Amino acid sequence: MARWEPLLDELVRERRRALLARAVMLTGSQADAEDLLQDALVATFGSRARFSSVAAAEQYVRRAIVTRSIDAARSRASERRAVDRLGGMASATVELPLVGLERDLVAALQSLTARERACVVLRHVEDLSVAETAATLGLSAGAVKRYTADGIARLNAVLGTTGPQADDREPVAVVGAPKGEARA
Repeated sequence: MARWEPLLDELVRERRRALLARAVMLTGSQADAEDLLQDALVATFGSRARFSSVAAAEQYVRRAIVTRSIDAARSRASERRAVDRLGGMASATVELPLVGLERDLVAALQSLTARERACVVLRHVEDLSVAETAATLGLSAGAVKRYTADGIARLNAVLGTTGPQADDREPVAVVGAPKGEARA
């Protein structure tokens, strides 16, 4: 038995459901999510990487899931453009039942770009900080904030919900403004 096998077994036993849930949120399909998780596990443990703990291995797998999801979205977009140029028809997709996730949210997430979806899932589903999300995706903190804001705005439009109203914001004092003046 290789040195990494017990760590892989423990990771799958303890964290498979959480990793699979993340993959479903990114792909929108249970079957695609299972394939994505499998690819991420193979990439992680097939790269001869050494991990000191399950947590370290899990972090690597989480990043591999997001990276492979973005790569797959790019590939699908390229394939669609090629099919459109050739005048062919895209093959029909089969919808499989999702386990324990809101169908509307998963469907709405599919309307986002791959990076928007990754940022929204990492920030609001995985509850990572901006810095953690930036490190996971290899982006700047500003890019994470922008992709997240754009993604949330698009989700609100698709789901028919609204974000915070202007009236809900706290007034901010403007430096150099006369006393008593504030900007919302």
